[in-house]
Parts: sequence; structure tokens; C-alpha cells
Amino acid sequence: MENGIRILILGFRTRLSFPLIIGALCLVAPWRQARADCQSLRIPQPPVANTTRPQAPFFIDLSGMTLDRMPPRRDPHDAHYPAARDLPDGSVPPVTVNGNFVLGPTHPVAHEFATAASVPHGRVVSFTMDSGHSVLFRNGIARDDPDNCPNGAIYTAHSEPGDPSDLRLMASHPAPWTRQVDVYVPAQYRAGTRAPFVVFGDGGADGIYPGRDLFAVLDVLIASHRLPPMIAIGVGAGGQDAQGSERGLEYDTASGTYAEWVEREVLPLAQQQAGVSLTRDPDGRATMGVSSSGGAAFGMAWFHPDLYHRVLAYSPTLTNQQWPHDPAMPGGAWQYHSPWAGAPNATGKQPGAALMPDAPRAPIRFWFAAGDQDLFYPAPAMPDGMHDWVLASENMARVLGRKGYDYQFVLSRNAGHIDGATIAQTLPEALLWLWQDYTPKQD
Repeated sequence: MENGIRILILGFRTRLSFPLIIGALCLVAPWRQARADCQSLRIPQPPVANTTRPQAPFFIDLSGMTLDRMPPRRDPHDAHYPAARDLPDGSVPPVTVNGNFVLGPTHPVAHEFATAASVPHGRVVSFTMDSGHSVLFRNGIARDDPDNCPNGAIYTAHSEPGDPSDLRLMASHPAPWTRQVDVYVPAQYRAGTRAPFVVFGDGGADGIYPGRDLFAVLDVLIASHRLPPMIAIGVGAGGQDAQGSERGLEYDTASGTYAEWVEREVLPLAQQQAGVSLTRDPDGRATMGVSSSGGAAFGMAWFHPDLYHRVLAYSPTLTNQQWPHDPAMPGGAWQYHSPWAGAPNATGKQPGAALMPDAPRAPIRFWFAAGDQDLFYPAPAMPDGMHDWVLASENMARVLGRKGYDYQFVLSRNAGHIDGATIAQTLPEALLWLWQDYTPKQD
């Protein structure tokens, strides 16, 4: 049974790891960790990084890190992070408390997984979408990577001279896409009723996060009446990863477009194909994702609180992954919580200012987690001060706390990017916290 659980909860894929080179400071992970296809890449000399002048543009803060590995291990109690509560090893945050928490270094599987086989199982309906039938994403894109090396064109690209936040990538071009969408329908769903739901990115059988662990946990929590019957919709990504890809374009663009595409093109098909009705009440709608789709989950709710009031994300990409570079939002998703690093003191309506600190509090609940060894400057040409996944989440937690949001942020020790053991430990608690105040409405 334990092996079956392990397969269930670890059924996703993570990013390929490459060495980081910051100017004269070389933090090099062994090349043997990379794919053999990538050995021939010629990575150009990156821009010199600013690691010594905190008030100057594009500063990279290396404090509180163990730099003998890549990604580096971060100190959860670094002075630059908001205060966090250490949890006993093996435990998870209380479902009734907001704030910042630190998980211990061992991550036992939540007990809900052990009972998943003994409760009624929901059904999963799958269908395929393609760009030829899309309106908002009809013109997809793809990237030509050299030597069959995933993301190779990114590792060999240059950034704009004087602006490491602007990646100059020439290998991207128009291309069609196809993707799978999975609709989980709990056994307790009653036909004709409008159900609450969670929609997550990177889904589909071949996605980074297929969501089978989510479906299993929902089986258990719904059967035990700790959650109401709810639908889960896993939307596949558009292809490839990061800058120059359809996945990157959809997830990493800081705008409401992805939420609008889901609303207009995905949800109607999901209802039709699975024979379900979805609530129109934003309080009964949640977004979820991992890595870049986790960043998209934030953006879906932030730009459309009329559609979503709940966000759940693991290792969310709240960093500057947006491409093409947008002068109106030069820091991409980093600007949700912090100013563009090219203008680190920007506030209010000044160019490069962060969105959330000066905006009215929105009716959104956030649950998110990162690993203490999460991603750190994966693109050599972009030492821009906005590619530390842990710092991005810590900055977001600080903003949410100051604004009085309902949120939980978990930094997990001994954990990497989209950490499978952390998800297995925390997913039931995250769902219970996320939905604890939900009361179904007639709509």
C-alpha cells in the first residue's frame, strides 16, 4: 500500500536543474545532474551580478544561505524574512490559524492517504483541447531548444545590456498546442446542483501535476464531511516550460488573460463533458497550481476576485518569468509583492511599483508553500534580483500579513521545488484551511 501511495503522491515532474553563475561568483551544481543532451551547450558569459549594493538596481541578496549546494539552502529565520513559527517535526499548521510556519525536515505522509482506498471514489472525465478551437490562445508559441536540451535556448540566451530582467530570446515562434483536461466528479455530487470547485494548472495525465493525489484527498475529505462535494478541474499546460513557451506565456504573464480563458473556454467544456454544473459564486471557486501554474493561480484571483476567492500553490513562481518583457510590468509576477528590481524604491503609481502593497485588500484567502532549497536563478543571463523563489514567497507573505489577509505560508525544511514529500504531508490541511469558512450559496 505504501508504494501505491508513493506513486500516487509523487506523480509529477520538476524542472531540470542547471548551474547558476552570478558574475564573478560561481555557484555551480555538478553538470552530471543535467541531461546528457545538454552537455554541448555553450552558455555565454552572464552579466555581472550586483551582490554587494542593496540600494542599487538588480540586487541579489545572498544572506542567510548555505552556498555549498545548488539551489542553496535558505535559513527560514533569516532577518530579511517575516517572523515564522517553527512546527514540531512531522506536524502541519493548525487549520484555524493564519500566518507563517516552518515545517520540520521529515515529511510523513498525511494519514488521509492511508484511507483513500476505503472511501467512495469520484470519477474522472478527460477531454482534449487544441489551439484551433481557441479564441484567447489561438496563436500558440513554442521554443526551439538546441541539441534536444530542454530549456536550452534559455540557458544560451542573452539579456538586454544594462537590464538583466529583459531576456532576449530569439528561438520562440508561433506553434499550435493541444492539452488534456481532467474533471474529477465526487461520488456524492448530485446532478443538476451547482458545485464549488478548484481549478488547477499543469494538469492532465502527462502534466507536471496530474492531480491524482488531490482527487484521492478529496475522496476522503468529502466522504468524512470535512469538505462539501466539490469538482476539481486539472487543465494541462500549453507545452514546454519557461520563457518562449506556451506554458510560460499563459502562466507567467501577469494579467487576467489566463483566468478569462479558463472562464470562457475551459469551464463550459468541463461542464458539458462531465455533466456537472459549477457555481458562479467566487467564494466557492478556488485556483491551484505548482511552480508557474502556482503563480498563475495567484494572478487568476488577483486580477479576477469576481471569479475566485481562494488560492492554493506549491513553489509558486512569483518571480520575473514573464516573457516577452513588458515595459508596463517589467518585473512580471515579482511585482505582485515587490517593486521591479530595476527601480527598487518605486511605490504607488511610480513605474515598476508593486501591485498589492498599495491596493485595497481583496476578498481572497491564500495558502502556499515553498522549499528551503527551492529554485534560485535558473537562467544564467538573468541575475536580476527577482529569481529567488523563496524570497518571492517570503515577500508575498509579508505583504499579505501587513494587509490583513487570511493566509498560511509554509516554508518546508529539507525540501526542493514542488516538493513531493511536502505536498503529501500538507495537502489535506491546506484544503481544509482554504475552505474552512465556506458556506454554499444558491446561485
